[in-house]
Amino acid sequence: MTTFSQLLDIGHLLQRMPGTLSGGEAQRVALARALVVEPRLLLLDEPLSALDPETREALQRELGRIHRQLGTTTIHVTHDFEEAVALGDRIAVLKEDRVGDVRREGKIVQVGTPEEIFRRPSSEFVARFVGGRNLFRGKVVRNAEGTFVQLAAGVRVAVVTELEGTVSLLIRPENILLSPTVLHSSARNCFGGRVVEVVDSGAVLRVTVEVPPRFTALITRHSWEDLALQQGQDVYLTFKASAVHLF
Repeated sequence: MTTFSQLLDIGHLLQRMPGTLSGGEAQRVALARALVVEPRLLLLDEPLSALDPETREALQRELGRIHRQLGTTTIHVTHDFEEAVALGDRIAVLKEDRVGDVRREGKIVQVGTPEEIFRRPSSEFVARFVGGRNLFRGKVVRNAEGTFVQLAAGVRVAVVTELEGTVSLLIRPENILLSPTVLHSSARNCFGGRVVEVVDSGAVLRVTVEVPPRFTALITRHSWEDLALQQGQDVYLTFKASAVHLF
């Protein structure tokens, strides 16, 4: 029968003094102490926040494995959305209620699967929490050509929606294609602009294009180099109407 020391790989720490444990080791021991009583509900309050990136990633994988093995219902509190997506079956987004400088009880503003929260946020607050970069306000317009949202900057974005009036819209950066020339595709949105900023994030680049307004797209380093793109260059943004989320 597997013991919690084996489950969490802490058997070699049994003779160690608490003050000699690393952050990751201390977290594993604390988790074992919580699980040994076989709780019906386990509350983890930002368990990975004080760890270095490598240890945090390793312990995150461990938490996922332990949950799959034990099936203990767990409430995991975090400010890191990527952590929530990696570990959560369902996510509840809380917004802190403030009156001046006084903090009051927070309110749950959306509950759903990671996919629902990430792809279909219900408010601007949730959209920003999940890393929404292309977040705009506009008015729904319908004509013989289809349904659009007219942005303040003058751009009309083709959308698929039953909403009316003034709306917010979100386009995920990874859903935008960049090209030096117009792409011939079924996508209904194509705008010309100029690259005004490039942020290197390692495997991908975050590229800001002034249309106006400003749009942000994600592109792999290989694609950036293959297309011979550079800052200050005129480019085209292309994305599908179905890639635009409205609320």
